[in-house]
Amino acid sequence: MVQDVMQRWSNSPRPFPRRLRGWRLTLFNVLLGIAHAMVLFNAASYIAFLPHVSGDLGGVLPSFGTWAQTDFMIALALAFPVSRWLACRFGDYRVFVGAFVLYALASLLCAVSTAIPQFLTARILLGFTGGLTLPIGQAMLLKEYPDRRKALVLGIWGFYTLLPFTIGFPVGGWIADELGWRELFILNVPVSLLIAGLIGGLLYGRGFVPCRVNFDFVGFLLLAVIFGGVQTILNQGNDFDWFDSGFLELMLLVVVVAVPAWIIWELDEEHPAIDLRLFAVRNVAIGLICLTVGFFSLQGLLSLFIVQLQLLMGYSSYLAGLVFLPMFIFGVPMIAVMHHLVARLDVRLMACLNLLGFAATYYWIGLFDDPHSFDQIFWPMLVEGIFLGSFFTPLTVLTLHGLTGDRLMRAAEAANLLRIAAGAFGITMQGVILFRRGPLHQLQLADHAGGRVSVSYDAVQQFITKLQPLGFDFEMAHKKLQLLVKQEAGILALNDAFLVGSYLCLGLAALVWLARSNHAASDKSPEGLREWQAEELAEQP
Repeated sequence: MVQDVMQRWSNSPRPFPRRLRGWRLTLFNVLLGIAHAMVLFNAASYIAFLPHVSGDLGGVLPSFGTWAQTDFMIALALAFPVSRWLACRFGDYRVFVGAFVLYALASLLCAVSTAIPQFLTARILLGFTGGLTLPIGQAMLLKEYPDRRKALVLGIWGFYTLLPFTIGFPVGGWIADELGWRELFILNVPVSLLIAGLIGGLLYGRGFVPCRVNFDFVGFLLLAVIFGGVQTILNQGNDFDWFDSGFLELMLLVVVVAVPAWIIWELDEEHPAIDLRLFAVRNVAIGLICLTVGFFSLQGLLSLFIVQLQLLMGYSSYLAGLVFLPMFIFGVPMIAVMHHLVARLDVRLMACLNLLGFAATYYWIGLFDDPHSFDQIFWPMLVEGIFLGSFFTPLTVLTLHGLTGDRLMRAAEAANLLRIAAGAFGITMQGVILFRRGPLHQLQLADHAGGRVSVSYDAVQQFITKLQPLGFDFEMAHKKLQLLVKQEAGILALNDAFLVGSYLCLGLAALVWLARSNHAASDKSPEGLREWQAEELAEQP
């Protein structure tokens, strides 16, 4: 029954079988591409101007600004299972149009927010409505093409998925520096309404086959409570001294109660929000661990790096975003290459090489020690693009190996939801590492420099002597030295975060060999295309 429902949702026979043609089909493709890229662009670009937002919303700490990004990603992930249910009940294009109308409203609320609670609420609504459109947009696009062309469509869709995460950082930074961060959200409003209006006009009168899908509301709500509770603890732990805070103790109690309740409920539910029974399949369990932990490191380190380039080293938002543009050079071509390689080689080998590449790149960045050397950032970012473009495909193929029908789509949904949530957790966990390691390195550097800077210490005396001809008196030189020590401690803490990521990737590279061997055949049949569609769904933002 559920398998039939999924088939109707993604590639169903329709009451109005005539597909779009000519300029209508071209416009439809352009609109869906813009819609998909815009939602993902709002996920990526926010990281670049996070310091602007924190300073503008009452001068809150950057950790509060990060909260708006991590909860946005949690809402984005939770929207995926809801989108399938809504599309089956009300029709895909109706849900798509309605979601973009709400997306415009959420963007407007973000733009006019004056305090962090208002902005946080608007960002959660923005993430949820945007998350509804991502799988529905893919399904809508596939319906307009015959089977022989769907493989090409899925390849283009993968390009749309990665593009915002490569150009989003510099473009978002430029908007924040030149126009102001609110302008990005204001720009979303007319674009979203235009997309909703034109898509609605192109597909107006298009019928659909309504179907009843059992939705696991209890499991979904418990999962939302768990994700929200864990994210709140990680986000606010540094600021409120962890469990010395009564509020965070309450959050921990809620999570401790909710987790076993959710597991028991899901195992007994016929149509669970996340099918935990899939973890009994070796490849699914190993693949999901590698996807979630790998994305945990990837998303967290990229977000941490772009923020610290601004806070520690004084980069503008645009320049900090521009640092990540080299990833685009190799990242996008690698997507197409990987889809061909996994059809010919053991995906365990491809996944292992990718994770080893990330480990080596993170270790390379972990040796960064000169805040004025752009080369030490540019070359690792260029190389990392190779591994970013080849990260999702082999691990997704490995995860979905041997699954068919409803289990295939459920595994893809689980992979996407858990991976995006892990990315949100990664952002905050990397901040915890920075918060913990920074003061330790600062204390060690201060001890090395003689505690409270002493004039008798030769190196300090030489430093002050060099500054005095430039107009610095002793106190000014002392403060300058303190700032340099703080900056160096921050760089060393940042290095620690990348080194931890390197070691995690080494462990995952070994773990992947415990999965079963898989040589993915090049399959153009409807079932093969369905598997590719599931892969694209699992690789969504």
